[in-house]
Amino acid sequence: MNQYFSIINRRTVITLIISLSVPYIAYHFGINYNIDLTLISIAIIFPLVFAIRGAFRRREKALEHLSRFRGALKIIQYSFSTNTKLPEDKKNEIDGILIEISDKVLNYLQNNSVDIQSVDDSMNKVEEFINRNDEMISGGFRLKIFGFMRSLHEGVENLEAIHTHRTPISLKAYCLIFIYIFPLIYTPTIIDKIGLDGNQYITYFVVIVSEFILISLYNIQDQMEYPFDNDGLDDIKLDNFKINR
Repeated sequence: MNQYFSIINRRTVITLIISLSVPYIAYHFGINYNIDLTLISIAIIFPLVFAIRGAFRRREKALEHLSRFRGALKIIQYSFSTNTKLPEDKKNEIDGILIEISDKVLNYLQNNSVDIQSVDDSMNKVEEFINRNDEMISGGFRLKIFGFMRSLHEGVENLEAIHTHRTPISLKAYCLIFIYIFPLIYTPTIIDKIGLDGNQYITYFVVIVSEFILISLYNIQDQMEYPFDNDGLDDIKLDNFKINR
């Protein structure tokens, strides 16, 4: 149940305070006017929807690259395990290397417990293993493994890019600022439609609900754009992409 409240955070509290304060001030000083809110809707909704769509695409791309990453690891594992020239201890050694690669990549994505250089070092161990055991690994087998390693490297590099580069900070800051100032523009218009002598609770309700919707969409986008940290309902379950799940 707590997951459903994950979109409620400090920003939600700030918008709630603003949504309560602005109507109170507007009623106290009798501020009301009637303006077209279309421009404000474009200023907030359009960039917010753009950011959400961008975050969703990042998540879908991350799933695609994770699948390619695990698929390449499994093919390399199967290739070594079926090589009759390799003794059992060598097969266990390369299995350990592949498991290390899997764990380090997923830990890097989830909590930055390792750096990307450590991930690269683990992946280089596959080449080192092949070079140490070249008498048991034919040239054709070597080329096949390097072909699979190419897919592995492409998956890791793309995941690292998604991990590092996020939605433009300026766009997110723009959306958040307009969400915060939205009640300042919206509240007097609602009061004008209802009337200064009308039911004040309606104004409070409309402003609070509108702000809650906007900041919740912003929080959903903020969580979705980094889908690896298990902070949100839509985050990727990284354990499903371990080599031995």
